[in-house]
Amino acid sequence: MIRLTREQSRCIDRLAIEKYHIPAVVLMENAARSAADVCLRLLASHSQPRVLIVCGGGNNGGDGLALARHLHNRAMDVTIAIASETADGARYANEAMVNWNIVKAMGLPIVKAESRVIGRSDASLVVDAIFGTGLSSPPRPYFQPLADAINDVRQSGRPVLAIDVPSGLDCDTGKPLGACVRATATVTFVAEKVGFALPGAAEFLGDVVVGDIGCPKELAQDVINNWAVQGSNL
Repeated sequence: MIRLTREQSRCIDRLAIEKYHIPAVVLMENAARSAADVCLRLLASHSQPRVLIVCGGGNNGGDGLALARHLHNRAMDVTIAIASETADGARYANEAMVNWNIVKAMGLPIVKAESRVIGRSDASLVVDAIFGTGLSSPPRPYFQPLADAINDVRQSGRPVLAIDVPSGLDCDTGKPLGACVRATATVTFVAEKVGFALPGAAEFLGDVVVGDIGCPKELAQDVINNWAVQGSNL
């Protein structure tokens, strides 16, 4: 099985854009579509599903914003909760900003992510799109109550889906960087991450699904093969 490090994942994204001319916004769109498919499977038994998507201020949050649009278009009741110091989209950039502008234009419900908002939500599914594979140091203190609230949702019997990696988990070591979301399922992109196979990671990941972002299927193996020879000079 192919497994990627943080830096190899970044390299794949870069090569998909630079070598294969796939716009970054298309990669984000495909990631969101893959995540939407997993959401549908998790909610198959619900006749009128409600979804709370907790979005951080970076590209992982951008995936969540794009996901919100796809779930809305599939007749789900979607609320976006922005988990950053501001709830006005000020921290978004590039393709994440594109998706922020789209959900604003669509008039999708947007609230500030707070533990009481998450803990009291009657959502059928909570989506964790706060931090992705780029997180390599403990998140800021505001994240602790959000992680606790999301974990409370899972303990209540409602599913939690993590986008790419459970927020707070180091994708290289498989260990939490302090507070960490415990997901029912994780949809990760291109390939599993190296930390997923390490002891202790499974309790945070839940079931792992690999989602397609549209880059050539050979790219991941090419990066791994060349990494051994050239390292990060790819």
